[in-house]
Amino acid sequence: MKAIQMLWVNLIMDTLASLALATELPSEELLNRRPYGRTKPLISRLMLQNIAGHAVYQLAVIFTILFAGQSSPLVGRSSQFRHESVAG
Repeated sequence: MKAIQMLWVNLIMDTLASLALATELPSEELLNRRPYGRTKPLISRLMLQNIAGHAVYQLAVIFTILFAGQSSPLVGRSSQFRHESVAG
């Protein structure tokens, strides 16, 4: 692995780790709890529900924009514009 690739990997991994640490407020209870065991799942049931909920929401927004976007008054009608290809 080249040096620039290692820097990118380090940047991404540090960013993800800092985000993970920033999501839980520090408390004495959190600092004093024992580590989770090796057999415990990484994603809890609540986390899985949140991930699924966000995925459904994002899919609903994307499909709404994709299929009903042209008839939306916010987007406008695409038939008003002519798209011409430029050869060259």
